[in-house]
Amino acid sequence: MSAIPYAAAEVPEVLVQRQTPSGRIAMTLAVLALIGLAAMPWWASTGTIRSMLELCCYIAVAQMWNLLAGYAGLVSVGQQAFMGASGYALFVLAQTYGIDPFAAVFLSLLVPAVLAVPIYLLLHRLDGPYFSIGTWVVAEVFRLTASNLPLVNSGAGMSLRVMKDYSAFERNVAMSLLCAGMLLLTLGGSYWLLRSRFGLALIAIRDNPVAAASQGVNVAKLRFLIYVAAAVGCGLAGAIYFMAQLRITPGSAFDPMWANVAIFIVMVGGIGSIEGVLIGSLIFFIADRWFGEYGATYFVVLGLMTLLVALYARSGIWGLISKRWDAPWFPIQRKLVDPYR
Repeated sequence: MSAIPYAAAEVPEVLVQRQTPSGRIAMTLAVLALIGLAAMPWWASTGTIRSMLELCCYIAVAQMWNLLAGYAGLVSVGQQAFMGASGYALFVLAQTYGIDPFAAVFLSLLVPAVLAVPIYLLLHRLDGPYFSIGTWVVAEVFRLTASNLPLVNSGAGMSLRVMKDYSAFERNVAMSLLCAGMLLLTLGGSYWLLRSRFGLALIAIRDNPVAAASQGVNVAKLRFLIYVAAAVGCGLAGAIYFMAQLRITPGSAFDPMWANVAIFIVMVGGIGSIEGVLIGSLIFFIADRWFGEYGATYFVVLGLMTLLVALYARSGIWGLISKRWDAPWFPIQRKLVDPYR
């Protein structure tokens, strides 16, 4: 008896949409912004360059914290440990060993990358608030070590005197290029990561780590890699920031303010989104410029604002915007589109 052939069911063709009109506009503006940052010495004053450098550092540190807490589920309050470690490494390499300071920026990133491995192996067994407290303890240990280490001039701190060998224009050019490169690596790298298959795994971990593990996602390995990457990103911000300051001390290098700033930016702007980091960074930067002179009162207001957002708008400002308008700046979702509709 011969087999009776049958026609296979026709499967309608679909397209996977990964970009949106708003995303294309935002990408164009982002490229123009990076070009503008790199060209700052030719259109901006030294004061403006320093202000933009500070804003870029806020964005970079906040985005690294956003990757940790918003996707990997690792709430750290001690990322300043890696900022200070990288900053001190830059000063030692450039001032003590005579390495070109701009090359030392990238060499200093080896320090947070190496330190992050044993630190994570030590802390990963802790869960929830215990992990957060552990990261803060590590940062304090780093501060106390720097305060008593002769190599870094102990508590007296270090000055980057070698920068006097470069003219003000050369320093401005270098700082501008480093700012643009830092945002390209932290924001651009995060966007590329979230659009990759690793990004799908991170989103699954964010939603439910147990369910993600049951579907084959190596949660422990991915969290480890994100922790190391975030340490390097914070280290880059620290090296650039303290190079611009020309001086570093244990108190400034390992200042918990950086963790507070990152938490405020991400919580107010919107956790788990690059757009939220940009919005929150601008809000903090403007508020710091306008109201920073009020000291303790200013920080109380920021704290209350963070608390109110956490209670009544947990998705942050960007979450409220995205509920009303579906126009992501950095789309990471995959949508099926019927080409015949």
